[in-house]
Amino acid sequence: MTDEKKPETTDEKDLYENLTEEEMYELIQEEKEKKPLQKEDDKPKRPFPKWVFWLIALFMVINIGAALPSIFSLPALEFLKTSAQLLNDDDIKEYKESIVVVDTGSGRGTGFSISPEGYIITNYHVVDEYERLWLYFPEHGPLDAEIIATYPEYDLAVLDAEGENYPYLELADQASFETNESFYFIGNPLRFSGIANKGNIIDYTSSSLESDALMLDAPIYKGNSGSPVINENGEVIGVIYATRQDDEHGKVGLAVPIERFHEKFNQDLNLEEE
Repeated sequence: MTDEKKPETTDEKDLYENLTEEEMYELIQEEKEKKPLQKEDDKPKRPFPKWVFWLIALFMVINIGAALPSIFSLPALEFLKTSAQLLNDDDIKEYKESIVVVDTGSGRGTGFSISPEGYIITNYHVVDEYERLWLYFPEHGPLDAEIIATYPEYDLAVLDAEGENYPYLELADQASFETNESFYFIGNPLRFSGIANKGNIIDYTSSSLESDALMLDAPIYKGNSGSPVINENGEVIGVIYATRQDDEHGKVGLAVPIERFHEKFNQDLNLEEE
């Protein structure tokens, strides 16, 4: 992917998650290997005092607790609690049925179904260099899929999942909202799946795309690429694609307004009909 196509800039960080299970395992093994192995001949001749064992156990617990913030910040852990609460809502449960994991072999992101035929919206940067393309609905997968349209200028792509009769989300005609209006989003951040959360829409903001973006105050993390921005009426008004550090609001999420999708996809459909 060339620099002119890539939507991410130095201040916009895309949300594609490519930390593999093997890499996580290697990190754990590296920590273990830091401790010297004790030779068989060096074993103590006397029984190991129990108080020493409990002292070591206490230090291990303290060390694990100290390491957790570097893996998951407190806000990142808080989103699990929020998600569990939201998923008690019948509407959120229904929305979740349309959310998919997009597995590209080298990483993963989020997508969501927009038709019974299995059309899926995700980000272009999620699938632009895929090794494989598998989709996982909450109750189905892996499913083969193909890319049927790409719009790198808006960081959007449309996939077609095999099969039919899928649940799907309704799309708004455009991203209409009030300042600080609340919204929901569901995605697959930090190697979790189907995590629901909520936030507020701050306003429009300039972006590296060929369009202004929605600026979001919300706990958005790696893996949320392609998550839908769902308004109180249950309609998708945007597609999350990045985060950046804002001078006034701190870390914010960025989303493509849904009218950018309509603009390009409807144009493609009209060309096919002609």
